Amino acid sequence: MFDQNGLSLDQAPPISVVFRFFLGGGLFGVVASFLILTFGTSIFDYTAKEALILTHTLTLGVMLSFMFAALFQMLPVIAGVTLTAPTTKAAWVQYPLSIGIITLLLAFYIQSNQTLFMVASVLLGGTITTIAIMMLGKLLRLPNHSASSKGMSIALLGLIALTLLALYLTGTLAGIVEGAYYTSVKQAHFSFGLFGWVALLIISISFQVIEMFYVTPSYPTITSRYLPIILFVLLIAMALLPTLSMATTLLIAFILMAYALLTLRRLTQRKRPLADATVWLWRIGMGMLLLSMGAATIHQFTHHTALLAVCAILFAGFALSIVFAMFYKIVPFLTWFHLSAQGYFTAPMMHEVIHPKTAMKHLYIHTASFILLLGAVALKPLIYIAGVAMLLSFGWMLWQIIHAWKLYIHTQRTGEKFDLNTTPSHKE
Repeated sequence: MFDQNGLSLDQAPPISVVFRFFLGGGLFGVVASFLILTFGTSIFDYTAKEALILTHTLTLGVMLSFMFAALFQMLPVIAGVTLTAPTTKAAWVQYPLSIGIITLLLAFYIQSNQTLFMVASVLLGGTITTIAIMMLGKLLRLPNHSASSKGMSIALLGLIALTLLALYLTGTLAGIVEGAYYTSVKQAHFSFGLFGWVALLIISISFQVIEMFYVTPSYPTITSRYLPIILFVLLIAMALLPTLSMATTLLIAFILMAYALLTLRRLTQRKRPLADATVWLWRIGMGMLLLSMGAATIHQFTHHTALLAVCAILFAGFALSIVFAMFYKIVPFLTWFHLSAQGYFTAPMMHEVIHPKTAMKHLYIHTASFILLLGAVALKPLIYIAGVAMLLSFGWMLWQIIHAWKLYIHTQRTGEKFDLNTTPSHKE
């Protein structure tokens, strides 16, 4: 599955590096669920602090954690990049990142405390830009690039731009920056966050994993080669030329809709006919992206505020669907791969780590939670059922990562290895 670039245990980071980011993302997902239950439908008002807090819990706490997990794992796999001292780097990223996120959420809630914004700026700005620049530098030094490695490079540029824009905003709130361009920078920050980082990284990874995981035809060369750079250029144009914001927004929406349709088409061309939970998660994710961009397009002409909530819910559903699809591919594989590479012939098979039926149950819970969130836009009491469903969804995911880790440790402690004479021996 991951052998196309000659993956070996020396190249892959320790399993704890990836698992710790998944665990952190799941915990922030639980926090987001409680925020939904606490804030209710005020999260649908994009001008309210409740919406701001929930948005950053999901984007920083959940999505950034999951995406760092994917990057630490995928850079060696897809791009052939070797990250030295990955355990140390992961610790230096995760701890200040988590503290910075919590500090920022408190700052948004209190609003009047400038010190909290300053602390959050230092922790988040320093951590994210440092690791993004390091990863980008590794990618740029590669002698040969695939479509995915090029796309990931552009996505990391998007993350750096996103962070610099965020520092201007938090600097303004901290009283350090005058903030004359606060409104326009806020809009650019929003656009780079959704499209220049989240969407662009998912798109870049999909160029390889869709074909690799599901044995589909590759994406057309014109798509894999030019889509990331076109999307990035449009985001720069949107930021620098506000008068063209409607045109650039529509172009971005049409491009993402075309990408979603193309990906759905590729998934119908699988050579493996069995559709597991991860296939359905990709399908649901692409469907939500399609509907989200459709809602964004309609909003450009009608300016109906409810459409903004619908667009945001669907986009979050798109991102989390793909994250969960990758989670259910990566975790079972890594558990089996690392134990097998260590010589344990009793290493659990991937379906023993997370059974396909278990993943399918999570698919139903995840889908139901977003249907309920959409319903809550019109029928407010549904928000509390949606919050419970979201809590169950992230709790389900957390249990899978804990179960996989316990299985990994148990096998190391009690499993049997091959010795030099290929005779199994019991590890005391």
